[in-house]
Amino acid sequence: PAPAPQGLSAAERAALPFRIELPPGFQLVEGRAAPGAHVYSARKAGKTYLMIYAGPSSQFPIYDGEQVTVGGRVSVVTIEGQRRIAMEHLFQRSAEPAEIHVWLMAQDGADRDEAERIAQTVDPK
Repeated sequence: PAPAPQGLSAAERAALPFRIELPPGFQLVEGRAAPGAHVYSARKAGKTYLMIYAGPSSQFPIYDGEQVTVGGRVSVVTIEGQRRIAMEHLFQRSAEPAEIHVWLMAQDGADRDEAERIAQTVDPK
């Protein structure tokens, strides 16, 4: 079997162009991306909860829903029963990277709720 991906160290996380608050047990893992871009996943126990793209041009939006602009980011919000769920966020900046795109991978239940909470903590530096 392939070795488990290694999470970024505190020093590597400090060098990222964004902040993220990860609960205990989570790792931030860098994946493969196009030249000039970086892709990260927030994982716990081998499961990916959310993804973050930092680069010149993201695939935003991935999900269908209402686009809401608040606090310097565009979010895609879906309605589920009485709840509004922020499925993804896009920050556009004049600095590099020009775009930071965060999207949920966990699709339901407590995992998605946790992914949404973590996604809300992502903020460009």
